[in-house]
Parts: sequence; C-alpha cells; structure tokens
Amino acid sequence: MALSKSEIKTAYPLPSYNYRVEIAGAAVGFSEVTGLSIKRETSTYKESPVGGGAPGPLVMRMPAQVTNPTITLKKGVVRKSSVAALYEWINSTQINQIDKKDVYVRLCDEKGEAVISWKVVNAFPTKLDAPSFTANSNDAAIETMELMADSILIEEA
Repeated sequence: MALSKSEIKTAYPLPSYNYRVEIAGAAVGFSEVTGLSIKRETSTYKESPVGGGAPGPLVMRMPAQVTNPTITLKKGVVRKSSVAALYEWINSTQINQIDKKDVYVRLCDEKGEAVISWKVVNAFPTKLDAPSFTANSNDAAIETMELMADSILIEEA
C-alpha cells in the first residue's frame, strides 16, 4: 500500500544537508558540523556481597558528570572578510574576555523551516585552523573552528 504525502513527511528521515547554523542569532554558512553529542562519564562502584550471596564483589555502573561537548565547524573561505568574525571571536580570548555565545544548528525541512534544533549553550572557540595549502590541488579552502560548550539541548519546532 502506498503511503500518503503526510505519512511520508512524518515517517522518513530528513536529509542531513538541509541545515543552518546561527551564532548569537546571526546565520553563518558552514559546510560541516560535527560533535553534536551528549555524553556522560560513568562511575564504577564495587561492594562486597552481603550474607554470602554471589562470590566476588558486586559491580555497579552509574552515570556521573556530563562531558562538555566539543563542536567542530567547517566553512569555505570566501572574499570580503570571511574569516574576520571567527578570528575576532577566538582572538578575544587572548585578552581574557571570553565571549560565550549560544549556537543553534537547525535541521530544516524541504521548505527551509527548522524541524529540530540543537542548541549549543555557552560556546566559546578553542581552536581556529586555516585551510591546508597545496599547489597541486584544486580543493576549496576550508577553515575549521572548534568550540567548547557547557551543554547541548535538543528542541523540536
């Protein structure tokens, strides 16, 4: 039996290429975003069995602290101050004035409307890589920025 258009819209996964990135409310065109993961460290507890139960210690694993996410953003270098905004942001950390910003990565539908958003809370840059330069290549010049954040929240539209 064929699915209706509305059933297809709700049952099929969205393509990963239709997204947008916003840093402090301003849209920035990145070609790749990685590291949107929520992870917890674990703690292992061992205790002796009580009353002659099973031999050996009882091992329990429990969730512990949240691991701070590291987000990697990649974008092509274009003319007219392409690098300036990212450079100014990471350069501000040299004078001990860290400007933490919220970053949104929004996965969009075919109309360009956000369906799911990942909010990277209190992000700040830790690394900015210039493109690799190779004389015998015709690849695009891609710069890479790494961000450290407090947490990631997932919001549905």
